[in-house]
Amino acid sequence: MSDDFWRDLAPQPGETKVDPRTAARANLTPELPRRFYETASAEKTEAGYALRLDGRGAKTPGKRPLVAPTRDAGEALAAEWAAQGERIDPGTMPLTRLLNSAIDGVAQAMEPVAAEVVKYAGSDLVCYRAGEPEALVAAQAAAWDPVLAVARERWGARFVLAEGVMFIDQPPEALEAVAARVARETSPFALAALNVMTTLTGSALIALAVADAALSAEDAWRAAHVDELHQERVWGADAAATARREGRRREFEAAAMLYREG
Repeated sequence: MSDDFWRDLAPQPGETKVDPRTAARANLTPELPRRFYETASAEKTEAGYALRLDGRGAKTPGKRPLVAPTRDAGEALAAEWAAQGERIDPGTMPLTRLLNSAIDGVAQAMEPVAAEVVKYAGSDLVCYRAGEPEALVAAQAAAWDPVLAVARERWGARFVLAEGVMFIDQPPEALEAVAARVARETSPFALAALNVMTTLTGSALIALAVADAALSAEDAWRAAHVDELHQERVWGADAAATARREGRRREFEAAAMLYREG
């Protein structure tokens, strides 16, 4: 399998910047590679549930075994490969890309990835509110106030709100509390998933609420897109924008699933 194909599935080892979201949303190659296997399955190994293609072990771009942490995640991984047609389309394989990123990238850079999640909390989506119209103000409050309540009640993090897009400094204590919560993540699979959920939503607080099972993946996705959904109600939906959001939603759901399993 060509290096170009694997570069679409995950970053190469030694890259200077680890970005699980970029890995999870890699651009497609101009010509997709042909499917080279008949069957895909997951087999329990010491490292986890390893992907097998025609009974042979699959590797990450970094030449490490491609494994998932649990049986359910392994079966979901195998299902992505089994579902491929005549050609292999990385764009339909969000879990594969995320696992590659966790194994080849995040496992070697846990602290920088954790710091990136905490950085998002410093300008978190849920802290920046509209002043009008009234319907949007109400929708944001309904979706985002419960997220702030989770931060306050579970992690002792109290955030301040701003109207509009003007940056506001958050209390250092709030960011320290978020950092302490993120520091509890010791699995590269879970941390990679948390990072992807954060970057896809623009909110570390939404991602952490999902991680703490205080918010379902479905409710979290809606909360992250309150503004877009409001605009669609007012002006109607744009087919291209809806399709892009649907693609990102599948990535988010894969990350939420991997977090539960990781």
